Amino acid sequence: MLRYLGHRGQELTPELDRRIDELMERCLAVATPRMCTAEYPVESTGAGVRLVGTGLCLTGADIARHLEGARACALMGVTLGAAVEREILLLERRSMTDAVVFDAACTALVECVADRCESEIVGRARARGLYTNFRFSPGYGDLPLELQRDFLAALEASRRIGLTATETSLLLPRKSVTAVVGLFDRPQRSSKRGCESCNLRESCELRRRGTPCRGGGD
Repeated sequence: MLRYLGHRGQELTPELDRRIDELMERCLAVATPRMCTAEYPVESTGAGVRLVGTGLCLTGADIARHLEGARACALMGVTLGAAVEREILLLERRSMTDAVVFDAACTALVECVADRCESEIVGRARARGLYTNFRFSPGYGDLPLELQRDFLAALEASRRIGLTATETSLLLPRKSVTAVVGLFDRPQRSSKRGCESCNLRESCELRRRGTPCRGGGD
């Protein structure tokens, strides 16, 4: 949470430290984390990686490399729910400082939920003798963000957890994450995605500060 706020070790005043703790607790009280997953066989085609049985085709060289050799993939979607969005709007009217701190808490929490969901995918795969790689989201590398609606349709995310996308492919509620994890018959490299494959690398404030979001880097 402090990383999302741009904290780089500077001393926090007692008042700010107390307020951060209060807003963290408020985030935990307001959020209703939900997750859903779906698994599909994959097929490499000239157009991209097609998820058999769906209308979703994952396009781009990065996702083709990510799923090279995969027998299937797991889609995942997580969200904190609409209540946190309403809380952010209320806080913006009262105190922008509180709104920014609360927003950072929500961002940290949704990443924790995504980690939990990914861990469950990994655990189920291991129980079946399969191997996984790390999660890869629309908007990373050259995997188009515009695939969000088809991605959510394959997950049935609207019905299952109330997660939708706007016409411009932004997730609603905003504090949500979608991603794909490859399922393989053989062990995969454990290295995480680095900044060099992210479409936001040139404008990312976290990268500029030296604290990239996934612990990677150049």
